[in-house]
Amino acid sequence: MLCIKNGTIHTAVSREAIVADIMIENGKIVQIGTGLNADGAEIIDATGLNVYPGFVEAHCHIGLDGYGIGYEGHDYNEMNDPVAPHLRAIDGINPFDPCLKMAAEAGVTCFATGPGSANVLGGTFVAIKPIGTCVDDMIVKDGVAMKCAFGENPKRCYQTKGISSRMTTAANLRNALKKAELYKAKVEAAGDDVSKLPAFDEKCEALIPVLNKEMPLKAHAHQANDILTALRVAKEAGVNVTLEHVTEGHMIVNELVRADVPLAVGPTLGHASKWELQNKTWETPGVLAKAGCHVSIITDAPVIPLHYLPLCAGQAVKAGMDEYDALRAITINPAEHIGIADRVGSLEEGKDADIVIMVGSPFDMDSKIKYVLIDGKAI
Repeated sequence: MLCIKNGTIHTAVSREAIVADIMIENGKIVQIGTGLNADGAEIIDATGLNVYPGFVEAHCHIGLDGYGIGYEGHDYNEMNDPVAPHLRAIDGINPFDPCLKMAAEAGVTCFATGPGSANVLGGTFVAIKPIGTCVDDMIVKDGVAMKCAFGENPKRCYQTKGISSRMTTAANLRNALKKAELYKAKVEAAGDDVSKLPAFDEKCEALIPVLNKEMPLKAHAHQANDILTALRVAKEAGVNVTLEHVTEGHMIVNELVRADVPLAVGPTLGHASKWELQNKTWETPGVLAKAGCHVSIITDAPVIPLHYLPLCAGQAVKAGMDEYDALRAITINPAEHIGIADRVGSLEEGKDADIVIMVGSPFDMDSKIKYVLIDGKAI
């Protein structure tokens, strides 16, 4: 057992902080309250310290694009096929990528990583914790989303393989979804009669969970028109969707409020390296959150190093985002965005004991992390 005593606890589900204790057993938070009996427990004295949920990233590529390895070492895009829904992040992740340890030491205790954004359909993301030597043992949830992409990336990467316009990208996605729908209908009609099954199609098989709404499309879209196309295609196909990047989201706030889908905003730190990033601003997450949207802040690591996730939230606060909204944008909201809020993202009884204990606020440059706990163990 472990007991964190007398910390100022920021749960991420209640705006007001409380001074209380957290009792941890078998990697879980078992009790939160004042004056808890800690007999026999290891004690962390958090008097005068702030206690937060471990930070959560809803969208990155680390483990697939490693630290200091260049193009020859990355595995986050399949450049031979623009439509590759059958790829799985777990088959490419390197647990020994130094980025994982750097993220953990900065308080990022869980993240969704997966294929990049060159492909119209890139494959499935996985939510993992950044500690371990075998990815199978690090998984919080596999198949959290199916990556798809709109805008410049598919056009640029596949000009010699049949894509040179936004219209073609959308058409390819529609085609893949419709093909999978027909394949699914044939499989269901065959029932237990193997002789009536259609020829196995690994791409169609991979899209069945999307059609069944067991996982959403994870739609890379920076520009306003691409955001709206992603929503249009998802509506037509009757599937769930989350929006990733949402760089021009502040320009279509009313449409996003009506859409009522999770938004992952970023990466915002750094240069506008392509046309569709020309309108990026730190104000976007705050504007969308104030309007009532479900907002997460992301690094898109390695675009921004994952250990800078709290810094990105701090920049959003500096640009006007409410501090409580910013905390939720790197804790409970991304956990909900990737479908793992039953385990991580807030300090609540029954959840994983992923906890950050620090001097100051995660939004301040002069803050200092004292402890990071993952599954109740100080790392």
